[in-house]
Amino acid sequence: MAQEMDLDLVEVAGQATPPVCRIMDYGKFKYEQSQKAKESRKKSTHILVKEMKYRPKIGVGDFNTKTRKVEEFLREGSKVKVTIMFRGRETQHPELGTRILENVAEAVEEVGHIEVYPEQEGRNMTMVLVPGKATRKQREVVEKLQAETNEEDQEEVNESEDTEVQDAVNEES
Repeated sequence: MAQEMDLDLVEVAGQATPPVCRIMDYGKFKYEQSQKAKESRKKSTHILVKEMKYRPKIGVGDFNTKTRKVEEFLREGSKVKVTIMFRGRETQHPELGTRILENVAEAVEEVGHIEVYPEQEGRNMTMVLVPGKATRKQREVVEKLQAETNEEDQEEVNESEDTEVQDAVNEES
C-alpha cells in the first residue's frame, strides 16, 4: 500500500503486539520535526552569566564604576558573578572581601538580589547576583506609568492651588 501511494512505511511502536506501523512521507516528517525543534530553541531564554572582578584594596572610584556596570548587567537581565581576587597575605583577611561583596549587594539591591551567598574558593571569593523579579521591559513600563501618574497628581495639585487662589481673591473682594 505504501509503495502504491509513493510513501514510506514507518514502524511507530515496535514493542507493541502486533507492531504498529504508519504510512507517511518520512522526509516531510523529519523536516517538520526539525522545524519544531528550531522554533522551540528560538523561544527558549538564554541567560548570560557575566563576571565582575574586584580586589580587596579597590579604590572608591573603581568600586563605583564596577558596581554601576554590575547594575547595568542586572538591568539587562543577565546574572552576575562577582569575584574578589586575593593575592599573597590578603587571603588571611577574607572579611575585607566579604565587606566589599556586601557593599555591592547593597548598591544593586533595587535591580537584583543574591542567589549564591559569598563563599571562599581558594584565592577567590565569589557571589552570584540575579536580576530582580521584573525584567527590564517590565520595569520600563512601570516607570512610564509612575511618571504618568505623577504628572496627573501634579496637575491636580496645580488645579487645587488655582482654586485656593481664586477663593482667597473672592474673599478679599
